[in-house]
Amino acid sequence: MIKKIKFALFGNVYQERKCVAVQKFFAIATEKQAEIAIPETFHNFLCDNLKINVPPCEIIRDNDFTADFILCMGGDGTFLDVASKVGNKEIPIIGVNTGRLGFLANYSPDNIEAMMADIYSENFKIERHSVLNISCDEIELEGHPYALNEIAILKHDISSMITIHTDINDEYLTTYQADGLIVGTPTGSTAYSLSVGGPIIVPQSDTICLTPVAPHSLNMRPIVLCDDSEITLRVESRSHSFLISLDGRSQSYPENLHLRIRKAPYGVNVVTRPGHSFFSTLRRKMMWGADSRI
Repeated sequence: MIKKIKFALFGNVYQERKCVAVQKFFAIATEKQAEIAIPETFHNFLCDNLKINVPPCEIIRDNDFTADFILCMGGDGTFLDVASKVGNKEIPIIGVNTGRLGFLANYSPDNIEAMMADIYSENFKIERHSVLNISCDEIELEGHPYALNEIAILKHDISSMITIHTDINDEYLTTYQADGLIVGTPTGSTAYSLSVGGPIIVPQSDTICLTPVAPHSLNMRPIVLCDDSEITLRVESRSHSFLISLDGRSQSYPENLHLRIRKAPYGVNVVTRPGHSFFSTLRRKMMWGADSRI
């Protein structure tokens, strides 16, 4: 007897290279009699732009949906967007990389058959990734106040550096004079934080990293904290405003707000391939430790 599984299929509406992978998924899902749910915009993209014959499915029009697995087709940006939509549902996410780097996506479009076989035979692992939450004492922040990779406090493009007063568990840490400050999870350590000199942190290491962006002092280095820490920030700026960016979703706010960042009460569950290794992914996708002389 075939196990009944419900998949929610998500993807961006910019890449046509996912066409073959989606068709393979539909063929196998139909054969397995799986239930399928698809967001309305992505459904329209598949039908109108890619001219794919989509099997009968449930249309998702908001974030009120259920599934056994989320199938995310796209790059890391798509994965982060889908993770924000899944929120505290904690539905396992299967990432199929049709983008560029695809660090968060464990499967390639050529491995759809193997991926579906793994799911139905329960031959996979689920990795739990921590999430950060941001709140403000004075106002309610706009949008989804959670981030899988990082929460970045940044200056506006044309303004001078900002001043970020930083406390950890109500104890003064330091005052950053910089273009910004990245508060990142272990998952986010290979993203924005890495590009400005932050450390690579092994997933599930129960840590939070503070990485300054272009600090005005040579002795301002990244610091790694236990993830039960509460980080309090207050920003001053000559432009009297600054940006809060959550996994790339940015919004402007006035200075002197008291921001509190802490670990969220839920995590993001990521389906990984059998034998998947964080270190091999580092070497293969990010060329970590590569030596051109060899």
